Amino acid sequence: MIHWNKITSLNDWEEAKKKSFENAIVVFKHSTTCPISINALARFERQWNEEVDHIQPYFLDLLSFRPISNQIATDTQITHQSPQIIMIKDGKALYNASHNGIKVEDLLDM
Repeated sequence: MIHWNKITSLNDWEEAKKKSFENAIVVFKHSTTCPISINALARFERQWNEEVDHIQPYFLDLLSFRPISNQIATDTQITHQSPQIIMIKDGKALYNASHNGIKVEDLLDM
C-alpha cells in the first residue's frame, strides 16, 4: 500500500527536495477532475509494492496547488503535464512520465 506525502505548500516541496538527498522520491502530479489522471493514479497505486518502498512517494493536487506545480517544473526543468510523475534523487530529476506511460515498474530501473 502506498502512503502519500502530500505537497500543499512551497515549503513541503523544498522539504521533499531535501529528502531526495537521503532517498529517491517520486512526485505524482494529479488533476482531480481529469478521468485520465484518475485512472493513472489508480493504476499507479495498484502497482505500488514493497520493491519500491525505498522511494518516498509525494502527491500534488494540481487544481489546488498549481503554483507549486509550476515551481516543480522550474526546479526540475521538466515541462508540466497532467498526470505526471517525476522521480528525483539528490535534487535532480532522473525520470519522468505522463498519462498512460506512468508505471511503477519503470521506477525500478532508476
